[in-house]
Amino acid sequence: MLAIYKRELRSYFQSMIGCVFVAFLVLFTGIYFTAYNLTAGYPYFSYTLSGSLIVFIVGIPLITMRSFSEERKNKTDQLLLTAPVSLTKVVLGKYFAMATVVAVPNLIFCLFPLIIKMNGTAYLKVDYISIGVFFLLGCVYLAIGMFLSTLTESQIIAFVSTFGVLLLLYLWNGIVSFLPSSASGCMAGLLLILSVIILYIWQMTLNWVLSAILEAVCVIGCVTAYFVKPGLFENLLSDLLGKLAFADVFTGITQNHIVDLSGIVLYLSVITVFIFLTVQTIQKRRWS
Repeated sequence: MLAIYKRELRSYFQSMIGCVFVAFLVLFTGIYFTAYNLTAGYPYFSYTLSGSLIVFIVGIPLITMRSFSEERKNKTDQLLLTAPVSLTKVVLGKYFAMATVVAVPNLIFCLFPLIIKMNGTAYLKVDYISIGVFFLLGCVYLAIGMFLSTLTESQIIAFVSTFGVLLLLYLWNGIVSFLPSSASGCMAGLLLILSVIILYIWQMTLNWVLSAILEAVCVIGCVTAYFVKPGLFENLLSDLLGKLAFADVFTGITQNHIVDLSGIVLYLSVITVFIFLTVQTIQKRRWS
């Protein structure tokens, strides 16, 4: 895993993708820092950092688009699939290399609160926690982008799909507001989501019997629950899908200075899930 990590990290900076990402994120944040903290005298760097979330929408796809799609296009993924290293270590090696690239600008950001303190009042605890959560949010986006990269051999498609997903997540609160709130509408939406998940399970296992049983269980369970206690489904979609507004955990710190520990657990859980899905997707291609 260490050899893969070193190779990937070296390639990011030799191809200039890593350098461009670090430079652009630091420059973009530096402009906000100069305007808000140095010129306007606002004491919280965390508020400044919230303006840099938009950079992730473009920067993260640039980092993740080549993680596995380039390997498939160049047929070098066969070397990884036959290497005397577990697929989990291969995936983790690549993921940690990408996380290191994202960590570099965050380490530079650690200097900014100190500059504020040198010029007046600073809230170091809030600022450094926000930097840590900002990094974790970037790691969440990396895990999603890495998974999408395994689904195609085209870097362009990997970039566009990751960009689209991250843009949807950025606008998630607005999208959730359009979801139905009625019990019947929420039940139909829940069945649709479960059907999509079961479709993915079928694609991974090619076991239509298992998929049919899961689909039948979901339909019978939801319909039964709807007729027994329909109140359970009211506003269920907005409550359930609203938790996917990952940026809210970060903005909760920048706006209200409140650390949501459940949000941190959510970040770590999402990272774990998408790393697992990445491994399973590659594992399926190994045996197909």
